[in-house]
Amino acid sequence: MKKQLLSICIVLGTMTFAQSSDGPRFGLKAGGNLSSLTSSDTKSKIGFYAGAFVNVPLSETFSLQPEVIYSQQGAKIKGNYEMSNFTIKNMQQNLGYINVPVMLQYNATPDLYLEAGPEFGILVSAQAKGDINGSTYKASNKDNLKNFNLGAGIGLGYKFTPHLGVNIRYIAGITKIVKDEFGDSSKNTNFQLGLNFYF
Repeated sequence: MKKQLLSICIVLGTMTFAQSSDGPRFGLKAGGNLSSLTSSDTKSKIGFYAGAFVNVPLSETFSLQPEVIYSQQGAKIKGNYEMSNFTIKNMQQNLGYINVPVMLQYNATPDLYLEAGPEFGILVSAQAKGDINGSTYKASNKDNLKNFNLGAGIGLGYKFTPHLGVNIRYIAGITKIVKDEFGDSSKNTNFQLGLNFYF
């Protein structure tokens, strides 16, 4: 009887220790972007994001989640333009970033969390695209844009299972994206919706 009681105590003690010493959890995430620029002549465009994260518990209530994400962003240009003998339609600015969000998460329940934090971005590609007199043209304009981008994110997430969850996040740009502004003070904005997979 004593041996059985001792065995039960050891098992319960092991379970309690395991629950109180949760370590970092790694994961993958992917989803869709609805991005735009703050300039008044732009509208939203759809893209995608994908990457990896590590969730580090700080306490039972808070955790820190750094991420590395590839993000397709940019905007569509409103309206058409006439320049000399050229008619320009369907203009859009495509931007590719490697973003590093660092989110502080508040665990409202074991399954629901709120988050906020900065997002640091490096521009890896930039392309202007449009139809000129009925033909589609593309051109890189990365040299005209700033390589570094800073944003502030806020969002929430829900875990359906220990391994699968959904995340909604809005990121507002803080820094301007154009090198030589000439009156252009455009900043990135981005709304994300996607899935998280926890290992």
